[in-house]
Amino acid sequence: MKKIFIHIASVVLCVLLSSCGVFHKYHAPERDTQGLFRGETPTDTTTIADIPWRSYFADSILVALIDSGLKNNYDLRIAVARIREAEAYLSMARGAFFPSLSIAAQAAEARTSTGSDDTKVLGYARDQFTLSAVMSWEVDLWGKLSSQKRAQYANFLNSHAYRNLVQTSLVSNIATTYYTLLAMDEQLRITIETVELLKESTITIEALMEAGMQNAAAVEQSRALLYSTQATIPDLQNQIRQLENSLRFLIGQKPDSVARTSIAMQIVPAELLHGVPAQMLARRPDVQQAELNFRAAFELTTAARAAFYPSITLGSSSNAAMIGYNSTAISDFFKPENIIANIVGGLVQPIFAQNQLRGSLKIAKAQQEEALLIFEQTVLSASEEVSNILYAYQSSMRKNSTRTLQVQSLKTAVDYTQELLIAGEANYTEVLTAEQNLLQAQLSQVNDKLEQLQATVDLYRALGGGN
Repeated sequence: MKKIFIHIASVVLCVLLSSCGVFHKYHAPERDTQGLFRGETPTDTTTIADIPWRSYFADSILVALIDSGLKNNYDLRIAVARIREAEAYLSMARGAFFPSLSIAAQAAEARTSTGSDDTKVLGYARDQFTLSAVMSWEVDLWGKLSSQKRAQYANFLNSHAYRNLVQTSLVSNIATTYYTLLAMDEQLRITIETVELLKESTITIEALMEAGMQNAAAVEQSRALLYSTQATIPDLQNQIRQLENSLRFLIGQKPDSVARTSIAMQIVPAELLHGVPAQMLARRPDVQQAELNFRAAFELTTAARAAFYPSITLGSSSNAAMIGYNSTAISDFFKPENIIANIVGGLVQPIFAQNQLRGSLKIAKAQQEEALLIFEQTVLSASEEVSNILYAYQSSMRKNSTRTLQVQSLKTAVDYTQELLIAGEANYTEVLTAEQNLLQAQLSQVNDKLEQLQATVDLYRALGGGN
């Protein structure tokens, strides 16, 4: 036994001394952060992504909905299950460093016959009983097992990054759906108010027709606009109901109504602090996932390369070390003279394996290259997303003052045209046009605020916030 270990240790030492520098340690891929935010070279490291979501969203009802979603959402619960799965794979990879040990018991009966006497055919029996502990162990000479373990560790971290990605998306989706619901509520309110205004206008035009100041065509045009506007109300109500159901689904609850505030109570920040690109890349779960995929591919490539070199195992002729008892009688089973041991150390150098090893290495290298390209693509995609959101937010904010002036002017125009219509100095089409334009401007104003609220959510998610 001692000699076997000495020989194995000698072989290991010789091979290690001749193999220094064959493999390389993992290094994260380079990240070129210059110009990731189009037209900007920010130096301020203050970023909204550092704000916990409970503090970032000021609406207490929205916070409660997000909290419920994080507890009940099925996608997030699936992500947690994947973490447990990755933990199990990591545990298996770590276990490869230790010997495998099992207990084996065997009872055998051998029957023989001698001579030509029929009574002696298979008449001689010999029993044999064996109880042993069987062990096998592979020495991690080239770091193959270590590389496989590091690959599984990267996959384990990847499962956490995936959970963070799901959580970030979930927080974003709940907030966006909530804000959209508030916007639809406001559009429904404006539409109902406009219907009341159109009813008054129709009554006025009918009175003017009876007075001989307007004709039947004016009345019908007024009614048509009224009916057209009324017809949009069921569509709005249907969309609101569907949004409520969608929001309830996101928080893992059955379809029902959703308690909420109003869009007027939501405050849009005048500025969104996004920090520097390096912070975004460090926080974004999808970028983390892409890098961890590359890391796992790198380690698996190292393991595939290590498969070309000798492997040393400690075991018997069947790759297992055995120690136990062997006896022809149960009564004599545990006597010292029946102890058996079989321990063999071996070194195997692959020579010809039907091109399997070379093919495996080529596949691993190709997968590593693919993972690197996906990482670079993910970084560019993140850059594009943040740049687009920032500009969309800034563009929408620039519309606020102009939109306010437009709504004010159209309200005044509606008042003036109604007065001029009664005085006989304006055509009914001018009144209808002014009322229709006012409705569209008010709905657009609601959409503007929804755009800005969505931009605050989208940027928060795009920067890696929400965890």
